[in-house]
Amino acid sequence: MQHWQKFLSLVVLSFFAWGNPVLAQTSSAANAKFVNVNPPQPTEPGKIEVLEFFSYGCPHCAVLEPMVQTWRKTLPSDVAFYGVPVAFNAGMKPLQYLYYALDAVGRLDLHPLVFKAIHDEKKRIFTESAIIDWVASQGVDKTKFQSAFNSFGVKSKAQRADQLSKAYGLQGTPSIAVAGRFMTSPSEAGGYQQTVDEANRLVKQVRN
Repeated sequence: MQHWQKFLSLVVLSFFAWGNPVLAQTSSAANAKFVNVNPPQPTEPGKIEVLEFFSYGCPHCAVLEPMVQTWRKTLPSDVAFYGVPVAFNAGMKPLQYLYYALDAVGRLDLHPLVFKAIHDEKKRIFTESAIIDWVASQGVDKTKFQSAFNSFGVKSKAQRADQLSKAYGLQGTPSIAVAGRFMTSPSEAGGYQQTVDEANRLVKQVRN
């Protein structure tokens, strides 16, 4: 008799857990290592879009960046990866321009070195003049880079980055968005490598 009572109790509990949408959603949310982007954002057609929201001044971004770069090399051709430099205030704008100006002159190979300069070498490259001098010290033509830094194209991309940060409801950096629908971060995923692993899992989930 006790056996059947236990069995019936398990059946009732199982039905309640799986049959109750509120409980199921709560359980799922509690275990999630990502948040849903609400509302979902438009993405590049025919691609699984991945956005890395970062700031050069963010120490957590500096830790995550090498892991992201390693992961990026493994992404298949149907994944479109874009870095999105974030400026939470006007003082961070020059670092946004730095990223897009490096892209404009074809020197995004210096991207990881910016993190190294700021966080390891403690260089204060936060203003336009300091940034331009540092980039020139890396062998980039100073006049060409300065022109790119102040160009309409670079400032338009920075403005677009601001719009994306707002549209995705960004709370902090680093954060990785997948397919305009999901976003993960060290605080959501539980660590740096876990963030990359979760982003990779979300890419596979979207594909399937």
